[in-house]
Amino acid sequence: MKPLALVSVIALCSCAVGPDFQPPTAPDTQSYTRDAQPHTTVAASGAAGTAQTFTAAQHATPMWWIQFQSDALNRLVESALQQSPTLAQARAKLTEARENYNAQFGATEFPSVDATVSGTRQKVDVAAFGIPNVPSTGPFTLYNASISVSYALDIFGGNRRALEGLMAQVDYQSFELEAARLSLAGNVVSTAVRRASLQQQITLTQRLADTQAQQLAITEGRFAAGGVSQLDVRSQRTQLAQTRASLAPLATQLAQADHQLAILLGVVPSKTDFADITLDSLHLPDTLPLTLPSTLARERPDIRASEALLHQASANVGVATANLYPQFSLSAGIGSERTNIQDVVSGLNIWNVGLNLTQPIFHGGELRAKKRSAQAAYDAALADYQQTVLQALQQVADTLTALQNDALELQARDDAAQQAQASLDIAHAQYSAGGVSQFGLLDSQRQALQTALDRTRTQADRLTDTAALFQSLGGNWQAPAAP
Repeated sequence: MKPLALVSVIALCSCAVGPDFQPPTAPDTQSYTRDAQPHTTVAASGAAGTAQTFTAAQHATPMWWIQFQSDALNRLVESALQQSPTLAQARAKLTEARENYNAQFGATEFPSVDATVSGTRQKVDVAAFGIPNVPSTGPFTLYNASISVSYALDIFGGNRRALEGLMAQVDYQSFELEAARLSLAGNVVSTAVRRASLQQQITLTQRLADTQAQQLAITEGRFAAGGVSQLDVRSQRTQLAQTRASLAPLATQLAQADHQLAILLGVVPSKTDFADITLDSLHLPDTLPLTLPSTLARERPDIRASEALLHQASANVGVATANLYPQFSLSAGIGSERTNIQDVVSGLNIWNVGLNLTQPIFHGGELRAKKRSAQAAYDAALADYQQTVLQALQQVADTLTALQNDALELQARDDAAQQAQASLDIAHAQYSAGGVSQFGLLDSQRQALQTALDRTRTQADRLTDTAALFQSLGGNWQAPAAP
């Protein structure tokens, strides 16, 4: 009874050494930018000119891409979330982490039970044991069947800390999967917006080149009649050549956007067509829910993943600390050992039970060095967590600033486009009345097309930065479950 009593006392006194993990405190700031954030952006007429209002929110917006009110865009995001190899890889890594935890849990929380069956052919020399004048027996076969049980007593919590670290790794892979989903949705939306913008830029640039070609033809006719100098002809040719030269890079960027979208969706580039997404079909969200920085730290998946790594580093400190203390283990076995195989099952004739204790005495400073290493790894993980939080705050601040300036730029671009269109209307009226030449009318058309081209780029920037804000706030990839 004494060994059992000793084991009971040890078990009752067991504790987990090392630090108990405490999540880092959330940022105490109430805003993302130094200056006060305006409640509403300025507005402009036309597509994507809506004034955007920033409202306080308890949580980030789930499934935020549906705010753009485009069925084609929604289908792209849903397809990517289902087919992307990146997500398949992240899911497999999460499964791997879970099974590693399950394996370690079973190995540490439950006894190990093993069955052994063996047969050994052997011969015993009696004279070797100091017994002379006794004839040795002939060779014989020894059969053994036994069951052994062993269990490591987790007195100082080393095994529990190891399991805690593995569970933190499971959390890390879970948040990595969520971050991959969020990043994938953001990349699909931004790439789709860029593709639609490039398609519209190509159309407007081609129309601009056609207008300049007509102007060149008129200038060449005037030059032949002696009405203009060769310098005017060269200038028109230069403008047309520059405009035409810009078409090839735009076409390259459009093809690259198509290829990138295909890869994000997990399909080969040769089997895709994204022409159904146009820039003007995308609705600019007019209300942008904005969470506090403290909420950002609790909801953004890359921050949570970094926190899980910090938790794992904290658990590793506990493991290294527990290795400095004695290690206890119980072992027992029972079996049968016979010279005739048919007698093995007739009864048990061997057994053993024991309590083992191993106390590290001298390892050349190895164990304490490993503890210091684990503490340094924790400090590094803490610094990495703090850096991740700062970068997240920076991304939100950058995006908020960009949205304000995007609205101002679009307002100015829209005003320029309206002025150019008004000039074109006047030029049309004057041309009909004979008050302006065809060249002057074409020049007004060129200016209108150029301002429309500039507005297209700014319109796309505003849509892209809006998506970037949703993504930087860590919006969940799916709607929350019903209560």
